[in-house]
Amino acid sequence: QVQLVESGGGLVQAGGSRRLSCAASGRTFSNSHIGWFRQAPGKEREFVSAVTWSGGSTRYTDSVKGRFTISRDGAKNTVYLQMNSLKLEDTAVYYCAARRTFSSRISGVAADYDYWGQGTQVTVSS
Repeated sequence: QVQLVESGGGLVQAGGSRRLSCAASGRTFSNSHIGWFRQAPGKEREFVSAVTWSGGSTRYTDSVKGRFTISRDGAKNTVYLQMNSLKLEDTAVYYCAARRTFSSRISGVAADYDYWGQGTQVTVSS
């Protein structure tokens, strides 16, 4: 069974940085995309970023471009989300998700992802 375990959430001041980690286990991820989604109170879950397991392609939602960077460490089966210049509106529960696919196109649709972590809270304070 696939397991995705997020870590790295917490309280950070606006303008600060935080790095989230997603440790993946349970299967080979060679034909997978790993994504980050977030959900703020009262809002729908939204796509943040994703990377192909090969590491060759990434995708970001417009609101985080230039501030967030997604990367992966194949040896550790871990995907990272480096978040810089954090804003109040980045406050949310951040979820890691994995999609089994042979497609090169990275989806930003939550329903396309097959496995989910439990989430980690990121709170940005003023």
